[in-house]
Amino acid sequence: MGTLAIDNEDLDSDIYLALGLKRLGKGAIGTPRILTLLSSLLEKSVQKNEMQIETVSAKVNIAIFHGLRVPTISIRQYIDRIFKYARCNPSCFLVAYIYLDRFGQQTDVQLTSRNVHRLLITSVMVAAKFIDDTYFNNAYYARVGGISTAELNRLEMKFLLSLDFRLQVSINTFQRYCLQLQKEGNQVERPIRACGIKESWPSKSDTQCAPTIAR
Repeated sequence: MGTLAIDNEDLDSDIYLALGLKRLGKGAIGTPRILTLLSSLLEKSVQKNEMQIETVSAKVNIAIFHGLRVPTISIRQYIDRIFKYARCNPSCFLVAYIYLDRFGQQTDVQLTSRNVHRLLITSVMVAAKFIDDTYFNNAYYARVGGISTAELNRLEMKFLLSLDFRLQVSINTFQRYCLQLQKEGNQVERPIRACGIKESWPSKSDTQCAPTIAR
C-alpha cells in the first residue's frame, strides 16, 4: 500500500488547507474545495474534447469506459456522491486526477460525457486502495458508481494495465497538481469576486453581473 505524507514540513500547508486536503480541526465540516475545482477541470476538458470531436467529425474511441448513453447525473454530483459514500481521504481525488492524466497520456481515450463517470469511479477506487489505510471492496464502489461489480472489475484491470501499474505519486508531482488546481480555482473565482457576489444576496440571478456568472 502506498503512502502520501501531505503533512511533511516541506510542503505548502496553505495550499493544502485551501484545497481541503488538511482539516482545520476536529469540528471542521463541509465539502473539500478540491471537489469543486476537480469537477470544474473535468467539465472543461469534456466540453473541449467534445467540441473538437464535433468540429472535425472525429471518430470517438469506443473503449471499455465508453457508455452507450450520457448519464443523467452531472460530473459535480457524481464526485459529491463518491465522496459521500466512499468516505475516502480528499487526497484520493487529487491522486485520481493524476491517474486520469497518466491514463490520457498512455491511451488515445479522451474524456467525454460518456466515459468520464466510469473513469472517475475507477480512478478514485484505485487511488483509495493505494493511499488509504482502509477502503471498501469493488462491489461497494460499483454500487456507489451505479455500475455492476463485474463491469467495475473489468474497468479496474483495463485502467491498471493502461497505467502499467504505475500508481506511485511523488511528493513533487502531488505538489505540482495541487498548484494546478489552485490556479484553476483562482481563474474561476476571480470574476466572481470582481462581480461582488455575496451569499446574502436574495438571488444570484441579478442582472448586473449575469454575463460574468454565465461564463
